[in-house]
Amino acid sequence: MPNQPANKPSEEELVLRLRSRETAAMSQLYDMYSATLYGVIVQIVKVEGVAEDVMQESFVKIWNSFSMYDEKKGRLFTWMINICRNLAIDKVRSKEYRVTGATDTLGASNKISVTTESFNSEHLDVREMVGKLNPEQKQIIDLMYFEGYTQNQISETFNIPLGTVKTRARSAVKFLARIFKTRA
Repeated sequence: MPNQPANKPSEEELVLRLRSRETAAMSQLYDMYSATLYGVIVQIVKVEGVAEDVMQESFVKIWNSFSMYDEKKGRLFTWMINICRNLAIDKVRSKEYRVTGATDTLGASNKISVTTESFNSEHLDVREMVGKLNPEQKQIIDLMYFEGYTQNQISETFNIPLGTVKTRARSAVKFLARIFKTRA
């Protein structure tokens, strides 16, 4: 493994420092991953102001629940992206979002300006990996992970049997897991 620059710790070092509750480590974690995580959140919630709120909630949750992170179960980035994604989906499903979301999206100031350039090239390129799936699997993963749909919602909205949705999702996740392992 190449030496890490002095200002960018290795993931293992960062995890140790976060477990020791170092606030400087949390700042580094934010600097390293915030652009990519924000991109995922804004893909789901569609409104920048809401995405910023979800981003803040996500980092508070990451800090408060860091003791639950288990590096044996997956990479730090994967754990954090799941927290962000779940909070974003919870926000989209909330009554508050459904009521105010429709009026917020009407304002021109809320246009989403996140581009793929905001993603740090050192992070996993999730979109690129998802692009390697067959079209049916890609559609399911895009809807579930980037649009916030549940499997039931996909089934009902797109008139696909629920069992087919589940099978495509499971196959896609297995395929993506193999890709992640080869990149790790």
